[in-house]
Amino acid sequence: MQLKVPASFKADETMQLRVPAEGIPGSQEIPEIPENRRKGRKAPRPSVLARMSAAVGPRLAPLVARVTPYVRRMRPQYPRPGRTGWRRWMPSWRQWLGGVLASIGLSSLFLAVAYAATDIPENLNTYATQQDNVYFWADGTPMARTGWVQRQAMPLEDIPEDVRWAVLAAENESFYSDPGISFKGISRAVFRTFGQGDTQGGSTITQQYVKNVYLNQDQTVRRKFTEAMIALKLDNQMSKDEILEGYLNTSWFGRGTYGIQRAAQAYYGKDVSELNASEAAFLAALLKGAGLYDPTLNSANRARALERWSWTLDRMVDIGKLSKAERATYRKFPEPLKSNPLYDTGEQSDYLVELAAQYAKKAAKISDKDFDLGGYQIYTTFDKKREDQLTEAVTKAREKALKDDPKRAKTAHYGAASVAADGRILAVYGGPDHRTQGYNESNATTVPAGSAFLPFVYAAGLEHGVHKSRDGEATPVTGESLYNGDDDVPVTTPEGPYWDRSGKKVAASNDGDKSYGQISLHRALELSVNTPFMQLGMDTGLDKVRATAEASGLLSSSIGAQVPALSMGSSTPSAIRMASGYSTFAAAGKHTEPYSVRRITHNGTKVALDLPRPRRAVGADVAEEVTSALTDSFRTAHPDAAPATAEVAGKYGTTQNDTAAWYVGTHRSVSTAVVVYRIDLGKSLEPLPLEGVAGTADDSVPYGIWSGAMSPLG
Repeated sequence: MQLKVPASFKADETMQLRVPAEGIPGSQEIPEIPENRRKGRKAPRPSVLARMSAAVGPRLAPLVARVTPYVRRMRPQYPRPGRTGWRRWMPSWRQWLGGVLASIGLSSLFLAVAYAATDIPENLNTYATQQDNVYFWADGTPMARTGWVQRQAMPLEDIPEDVRWAVLAAENESFYSDPGISFKGISRAVFRTFGQGDTQGGSTITQQYVKNVYLNQDQTVRRKFTEAMIALKLDNQMSKDEILEGYLNTSWFGRGTYGIQRAAQAYYGKDVSELNASEAAFLAALLKGAGLYDPTLNSANRARALERWSWTLDRMVDIGKLSKAERATYRKFPEPLKSNPLYDTGEQSDYLVELAAQYAKKAAKISDKDFDLGGYQIYTTFDKKREDQLTEAVTKAREKALKDDPKRAKTAHYGAASVAADGRILAVYGGPDHRTQGYNESNATTVPAGSAFLPFVYAAGLEHGVHKSRDGEATPVTGESLYNGDDDVPVTTPEGPYWDRSGKKVAASNDGDKSYGQISLHRALELSVNTPFMQLGMDTGLDKVRATAEASGLLSSSIGAQVPALSMGSSTPSAIRMASGYSTFAAAGKHTEPYSVRRITHNGTKVALDLPRPRRAVGADVAEEVTSALTDSFRTAHPDAAPATAEVAGKYGTTQNDTAAWYVGTHRSVSTAVVVYRIDLGKSLEPLPLEGVAGTADDSVPYGIWSGAMSPLG
């Protein structure tokens, strides 16, 4: 056979044959030998269908053989024959269609089963049946009826259409035509849950009503799905008007109000029937979150409320529920009232309620949420007679100050509290008006105790003894132990004088710069001589002074820095805590934490309450000696105030910079603390000099209030 070589083939000098890139003309491609065969590998395993045929045996083999072609045709082949590029890896339209139909079918089946399995709860949740909380005086008579719940259900026909459509325009304009749920909103909520961690947005009014009255406020996909299923069923069982009426009567509008009627009263002081479209548009904005849209809270809220109010009115025009002419009349934002007239009374009982509510939630372990749901009966420790006497005494002093020195009296503050030896808070004076002064003056830690703190230094010395050398044993002291009572006596340590950071010797100063020479500790407390107690605090140990004050009832957060001034009353206790501390001495050295609630029931059922128990603060003999010195202090200062046999003990408290004046005393196991100070709250929280507002040593305003409150002394 002779091989013909085309003319295009050329041989080089080495006689090597060069083959053109297009290959040898007329030649056939030699099939490539599979890799596994070239390397001696085993052949591929039989197909699944082939193995099935072998497994089922000769009887079923014909059936398998008949089915196999259909299965092969349905089985996806990748890469797909007859396609090029990326299309080789894409499913066919039949496969796409089959997948979509299968998904729709399975989803429909799932939703049908879920719909059938979901029942509308028989009982409304607690938010829909909220109640007021009722407070009682110590004798069991009603004191106040308060709480976050203020609800008055209104028939839909009594709610103006403008009010209804303001809410619908803002929340769910398609309410009357939708099936009760928003598929777009549910999809967005699911996306947000997996993408951002919450389930915001897209609920219809029917869904919101379901959430309000049947479910909780948990932001989970499960709750959202249950909400949607119940909403679908509810939409088939209730009319749209019934759902809208329920929604408007159960929604939260802030300021302690549920329902559109109470919201109208809380924000505008009128019934819902008197609202116009502009006011309704603002109330509708509150449904997005009262804490974000109540304009009285801050400027940011006001900006949000203004924008939402204007948008809602525009939406009402867009959906044909408000004419453009009427919309044009609503250009000015309808400013709501600054406070809720339904709740905020401004009376002294508001301060009492505030104290009792805080204590009740803490001692009974009631969450804010549960407490706000209401239904609690709180039996307080407040004695109505004592409360009235204390309030009257402070009111008289305040009015007299305003008459005598109106300029300085405007910045005067009066805190007072009476606490029994067993810890019961019997009365407090919190301020002139809760509406204008929300903070409680009886519970404020604002000004130093001054010389009213000396009994705690005395008790620490009697309890722990003193150290005259750094490593020596403690030496006991008694009421007869002598100390230097001269004015400006330098304070010493075992190593010598105590120097402050500026390089000056620290010295105590007596009232009026008076010197007393050597004086017993008992007599020094009786006469309120400062210098012996500053040195006693150093000898005893300032850490022990601090510990004794805290054990007696003063809060650690109010205790002053651990420097010599601590013994001079640099601590800033509240009137409640000072009264509690003195009551420890009246209770033979046992302290009981002050409390304002003695019993709680919920709809008549007793609620477990952790009441404080007495614990030893100082020894009984120490408490007896401190009480004896305070009794002599009272008798020396007020020899004609009570018979010699009266169980009265107490002393003044003054500060070196004249920023506070105290009187703390005990009568028949009830301690009352009164403090007078000046602060211009409009400028600063820094105490101002009293400049005579608290009276004089012979005519002390704190003592006048104390004696007026501690009947039968007044």
